[in-house]
Amino acid sequence: MLPLSVAEIDRELADRTAQFDAITSTLLELDNHPGLNLMRHFPPAGLTAQRWEPVRQALDLMWEDHGRMKAILDQARTLRGTRHRVDDRARVELTQLLRGRPHEAGRTPIPMAQRSLTGPRETVLFVGLADTLERMRATFPRIAEFLDGVDAVNSRVAAGLGPLQAQVELGQGLTPEFQAIAAEIDALMRRAGTDPLSLTASEIEARVAEIGTAVRRQSVVLTELTAITKDWPAAIAETRRRWEELRTARERAVRVRADAQARIRTAPLPERPDLTAQLGSELSWLAVESGPAKALPGLRRRIAEATEAAQADEALAQGLLDRRAELRGRLGAYQAKASRVGVSEDREVLEAYQVAAGLLTRKPCDLAAATRAVADYQQLIGEKKAGRTR
Repeated sequence: MLPLSVAEIDRELADRTAQFDAITSTLLELDNHPGLNLMRHFPPAGLTAQRWEPVRQALDLMWEDHGRMKAILDQARTLRGTRHRVDDRARVELTQLLRGRPHEAGRTPIPMAQRSLTGPRETVLFVGLADTLERMRATFPRIAEFLDGVDAVNSRVAAGLGPLQAQVELGQGLTPEFQAIAAEIDALMRRAGTDPLSLTASEIEARVAEIGTAVRRQSVVLTELTAITKDWPAAIAETRRRWEELRTARERAVRVRADAQARIRTAPLPERPDLTAQLGSELSWLAVESGPAKALPGLRRRIAEATEAAQADEALAQGLLDRRAELRGRLGAYQAKASRVGVSEDREVLEAYQVAAGLLTRKPCDLAAATRAVADYQQLIGEKKAGRTR
């Protein structure tokens, strides 16, 4: 390698120093990367841990290479000094520092079986500025891509959960539902911190949406709880009104159910346990003891659920009674039609009517048989009418 001139040495030293300064700035920025801070504060797990290990090793090597470059440049700057003239020996040495591989990077023992009798016992790795810089340039994008990916996932989760977390903190401890939502948020945040690369954008969006829906649902409870706390007597009075509605709905459902089972032949209708008395007792206890305000929304929800169940039971039983009434109406309409077309006194028509009417008045009424009988009566009227017009 031909020695560089003084001008070439100064130019090379200035270029390498500028490159080193830029590398130092980038590495310091990388050292404060949010993704790297996340890896430091939360031990990585799962897929992220698998991908982090080679990146961590590459990052360590980057800093080692940075140290090697600094050592070489410091030695070169010291040797160059501030002299205007540089002797040939110094030019040769500076050329080696700036263009060669002067820095020992490591020693690797050579296995006995691979040595010669007089050969070396270890392999010494020497590096220089050029190959070190080339390795750092090749390594940096892989490290930056990993850290950017980690930060992107964590930021996406934090942005989605941040507003929801603030609301949950207001309601946490008030209801079990808020506690459950807080646990879901904590689990997702923990996963975003320890294994962010296992989360896809679609999964994050879906999880945040689910939690958001739960928070909005519980926000209604929080609003209700605020109103309850503000005027406890009014809240008790309103809950008692709802409980009275439940009692009325339950009594009506029992009455209609009994009527339907007496009038309609059917399989046993579903019978739910009557919670009216139990819910009323809880309400009375809260009213007398001025119990915890957070218990009232739950009691109201159970009252509402019991009311809906009673209304559903009533609707089922009433539907059977309405079906019989509807068949009676249809039979009357077909009888009027038979009279209009002049077949009402036909013996077969009369018999068909009597069969259908008898089934509809029988207790309990067989709705299936009555439905077939009414349909047969309608069909017979049509056939008799067609016969008279031919």
